[in-house]
Formats: sequence, C-alpha cells, structure tokens
Amino acid sequence: MSRIGETTLEIDLNALAHNYSYLKSMILPETKFLAVVKAFAYGSDMVAIAKKLESLGVDYFAVAYAKEGVLLRDAGIERPILVLHPQPAHLDCLIDRCLEPSLYSKNILNQFLKTAQQKKQEAYPVHIKFNTGLNRLGFGENEVDFILKELEQRSEVKIKSIFSHLAASEDPREKEFSKAQITSFEKIAERISQKLNYKTLRHIVNTSGIINYPEAQFEMVRSGIGLYGYGNDAEIDSKLKPIATLKTIISQIHHIKPNETVGYNRAYKSDRSKTTATLPLGHADGIGRQYGNGRGYVLIHGKKAPIIGNVCMDMIMVDIDGIDCKEGDEVLVFGQQNSAEVFASSANTISYEILTAISQRVKRIITGT
Repeated sequence: MSRIGETTLEIDLNALAHNYSYLKSMILPETKFLAVVKAFAYGSDMVAIAKKLESLGVDYFAVAYAKEGVLLRDAGIERPILVLHPQPAHLDCLIDRCLEPSLYSKNILNQFLKTAQQKKQEAYPVHIKFNTGLNRLGFGENEVDFILKELEQRSEVKIKSIFSHLAASEDPREKEFSKAQITSFEKIAERISQKLNYKTLRHIVNTSGIINYPEAQFEMVRSGIGLYGYGNDAEIDSKLKPIATLKTIISQIHHIKPNETVGYNRAYKSDRSKTTATLPLGHADGIGRQYGNGRGYVLIHGKKAPIIGNVCMDMIMVDIDGIDCKEGDEVLVFGQQNSAEVFASSANTISYEILTAISQRVKRIITGT
C-alpha cells in the first residue's frame, strides 16, 4: 500500500535552502535578497516557506496583496514585507500590520498619502514602481517630477526603494529590450536620487535577471520561481531543486473492453482491451482539463501513464497498460522526477501556472528542516 493514502503536496525545505544558497551565490555579498512568496509561496505553503527563508537570513519578502502580508505577520514573520499590488480598500490594514506598499499610480499614491496622514504616520516606508516596458503596473518616466513634487512637502512617507520589472529576462532573443529597460530604470533612479537627501534601494532583476543580467543587481534582487526550483532555463534548472512534489494514489482499476469509453462526454474511446486507473485529483485540485485526452501524464512506478478522457472535477483516469500496479499504489504527478515544468509543457503552459493552481484542499506535508 502507498505510504500517503491520499493526494498530497510535499514541500521540501532542504531543497528551498539549496535554491536560496545557489541564488545567493550569484549576487554580491552586500546585495539584498527579496523573496517573492505571493500566491501561497507559488502554491506551496507561504508560512512554512517564509519562516525557513527568514531563518536563512533573507532581507525582504514580497506578496501580491495586503491580505497575504497579514497572513505572514499573524504567523510571526518580522522581516519587511513589500505589497506589490495594494488596493485602496486595504491601505488601513496594510499600515496596521507594518506592510510596505508599492505605489504604482497617481491614484494609489494619493490614496496612500491620505491614509498615512489620517493615521498620523511619519516617514512610512513606500516603494515606487516604474513601468519600463512590461506595461502592467507602474509610473512612467515622465511622472518622476509629479512624484517628487507630491512627496517633497510630505513627511508621512519615505521612499524605501525604486523598482521596475523586466518583461523578458529569460529570453536571450530579447536581450536588447531588457538592456533598454535597465538603462531606462537607471536614468529614472538617477533623477530621483539627485532630488532626495537620502539613499534608496533599487531593484529590477527577477530570477532570470539575477542569472542573465548580474550587472543590474543594484542594491537588491528579487526571486520567486527560482526559490521553488525553476530557472526558466534547462541549465539553471539542473542546478536547482524543485521543492514541491505532488503525489496521489490509485483509487480504482478498470478493465476496459474494445470500443468502451471513459469519462465525461465519452471523450476517450478504447480501440482495444485496456486497463485504466482512476486517481483522486482533478481540476478542482489544479489539474486543468487541458491535461486530459493524452496530453499530460503521471508516473506510476517510474512508468508514464497518460491521462485519458476529460479531466473531472475530482478525478482523472490514466492508461496503465503495461504497468504492474494495484489500487492504493503511489502516483507521482510532478516533483524532482517529472518536474512541474515538464508536466506543464505537455499542456503548452508553464511551471508557474501548475504550481500556483494546486488547490488548498490538497494536503501539504512539510519535509526537511
């Protein structure tokens, strides 16, 4: 019988420590390291990951929304936490929990200044986000004077960092574009530093940027996917260790006759006698319908078992012809073997998506120390 008895996501803290150490080795000793732990730490366990990284000496955390930062504060995390996409409705609790907002537009800047004034703040740390080409969030270069004018007479806030985001740092074909972004960011940062009587942190590189643009590490770097074991490059992937392993079990085995169908809409029709296994996970657990009908596969005793038919809400069916297995046996969906990147590529998507899609109803098991 399987050791697990149910669908689980194992999270290896030793692998996390390995990845952190590797990424730290790519930057200068004095460069600060910001760990991105948004989206439940890329689908793993935000609190366990943050506590481990804090013990390893990480300098900063980043989350997407204020409620994620609140979760970390409630768990006892003390390091500074940057909220990348704060919403006006959450600015009060953001200040109450000592979370640091990214100010990316005139609206959010003015809303935060108003809230900080109401709450009688002095020199509250904020981060100014600039858009240098991703065209997602951020002030434009032409808004530098506006920002400085708004802040020069205000004591409620103090700029902790100036940052931007590379659009294609993992793509060597976009090297010219990435370098142009870095140059644009340097010009913006220089204009601001000339007006301020204090120094700020600067950061623009993400995981792939750490690797491909080390000259742009400035005072701080950010890493998300790299911490979880993926580097957007096969060579880098070989030096990292996936921290998450998704496992399940065989619930039932069926012996299908020729011309019988499997699953909803009779999407799979057998051309011969076949043996299938039903597994207790489906699109409600993060395995989307795009993995069905022979595109995705799992490993049973090291052998590939293609997903057949449509993925159900709570179950998938796999072809186990030629695999010696029984009900209750362990099934590997992704992990160190059959990585999330490989699994995701079968459905023409990326590791980020499958990792962050794993439902919170899937039991998390923390391993390592």
